[in-house]
Amino acid sequence: MNAMVVYDSVFGNTEKVAREIGKALETGGNVQTLRVTEVKMDQLSGLELLVVGSPTRGFRPTEGITGFLKRLPEEPLKGLKVAAFDTRIALEDIKSPILRFLVKIGGYAAPSIHKRLEKAGGLPVVPPEGFAVKGTEGPMKQGELERAAEWARRCGGF
Repeated sequence: MNAMVVYDSVFGNTEKVAREIGKALETGGNVQTLRVTEVKMDQLSGLELLVVGSPTRGFRPTEGITGFLKRLPEEPLKGLKVAAFDTRIALEDIKSPILRFLVKIGGYAAPSIHKRLEKAGGLPVVPPEGFAVKGTEGPMKQGELERAAEWARRCGGF
């Protein structure tokens, strides 16, 4: 399988998840794991799977991922298998009832990434997924990197 994991990261947690996903996908073929600033649109040609991830910042993906998604050419994504993930503070870990309410309304980054990939012609292989961090800067909650690897195996179909 020829796959690419594209990510943005603020505190390094999303990068850890992206690298874990890339490692898990490598057992099925050739995988590139790239920060969004390193990706050139012509690299999307010939892919079988594109995975895109971002930390949740203000209920949405980072500006880097948002810009990448806006620039996606439609042709390379037609029929391409896609998946989306984010890193987030889990709802049950948010102490403030007001902030919990805002998160319930505003949501997380992965669903909006998922919608944009689908709108560009991608074929989602799994539902969008979130991986939990402890607090704004992390670290990752225990077991989340292992869960990311398992999610990646479902993305790759093996």
